[in-house]
Amino acid sequence: MQAFEKELAFHCAPALAGIKAANLICCAKEDYDSFEELIAQYNAQLNRCGICFEILSQCSKKHLLLVYRPKLLERHVSLPVCRQILSAAGYPAAAPLPSLLKHLKGRLTNCEEFPHEIGVFLGYPPEDVIGFQLHRGKGYKLCGYWKVYSNPELAEKAFRCYDRCRSALYRRVSSGYTLTKLFLAA
Repeated sequence: MQAFEKELAFHCAPALAGIKAANLICCAKEDYDSFEELIAQYNAQLNRCGICFEILSQCSKKHLLLVYRPKLLERHVSLPVCRQILSAAGYPAAAPLPSLLKHLKGRLTNCEEFPHEIGVFLGYPPEDVIGFQLHRGKGYKLCGYWKVYSNPELAEKAFRCYDRCRSALYRRVSSGYTLTKLFLAA
């Protein structure tokens, strides 16, 4: 369990701490006997403080897990430009977050290409999601937590903030604190 918490702290600290809408993490199936039960336990413990876990997809070797703050994510996906990006990718217009996530799961399972609109669900600036789609991942101004096309100074500031958050949370989890203790006490 502590190994999983360390993975979560390293890869998902900004979402766990509420400074980013969501993070994704790939988890090897061989590391977990019952990943679905584990995620249900985390949801039972941490949904109370506004942290949700959702398995978006799985293949023979990995689970793709979304760790998110529903209120932050709902606010982000509700931005008109984000709705336009999602609508262009075939998402239902004005659908609530659970419906959008269900559609994303379907796209991850049934799409020949990776659905790059996933950046909207990760709270990336919409201009950068559009830039990535237009330039097919090339010609970016900065690369960090995502490829930046619009405002590298602002993104660099966010990247530093995410790095500090990651370090602080990882240090706490490594010293024996559990995510439940850290976030339910907050």
